Amino acid sequence: MTARIGVITFPGSLDDRDAQRAIRVAGGEPVALWHGSHDLDGVDALVLPGGFSYGDYLRAGAIAALAPIMAEVKDAASAGMPVLGICNGFQMLVEAHLLPGGLIRNAHQQFIRRDQRLRVENADTAWTSDFSAGDEIVIPLKNADGGYIASEAELDRLEGEGQVAFRYLGVNPNGSLRDIAGITNARGNVVGLMPHPEHAVEPGFGPDTAAAMRSGVDGLPFFTSAMSAVVAAAS
Repeated sequence: MTARIGVITFPGSLDDRDAQRAIRVAGGEPVALWHGSHDLDGVDALVLPGGFSYGDYLRAGAIAALAPIMAEVKDAASAGMPVLGICNGFQMLVEAHLLPGGLIRNAHQQFIRRDQRLRVENADTAWTSDFSAGDEIVIPLKNADGGYIASEAELDRLEGEGQVAFRYLGVNPNGSLRDIAGITNARGNVVGLMPHPEHAVEPGFGPDTAAAMRSGVDGLPFFTSAMSAVVAAAS
């Protein structure tokens, strides 16, 4: 079967087309969805893309978390559908309480753009199963409000229950507590991270590697993992 993965466009989304292309490159069928709709069009998984939804007014992702389609996203996530939030999408997931914690202004108060090293901490989610725990990957990062925060008790719980999905390596670009770059819910179907895997799925367009310039494709396993999760759920 070909997995149908919805990508929701909000006013201010910037990376929705990139996410659609990443899904296509991974062998799936991208389905464009609109923030004002209540119809998920029968998709098998969902991506909330990066950007500046509603201009990041109030807080990044705060208004988007109240968009009409988010009611359906919450129901789908509760039913076990794979949901990935990338950058602004991660902010939406925490604002919608689908993931714990919060995201605040970068510690240095500046927008940052870089190819970022990460370590995969949890390879048992719907979006990370094609990795192995401990893998080190490089994917692009670009954000101004990427500092992950939570209470010490919540951080301890996330660590203890394996809900830290990715951790920054080499440098912590935004002051995220405990170098957390991405997390998962307890069930493993909802994942959010600040870096952008959709920008590292095709040779010639990804980060530089030791093999060649722009050859990095470390983002592709995010999307192939989701394909596998959808097929497994259908079998």
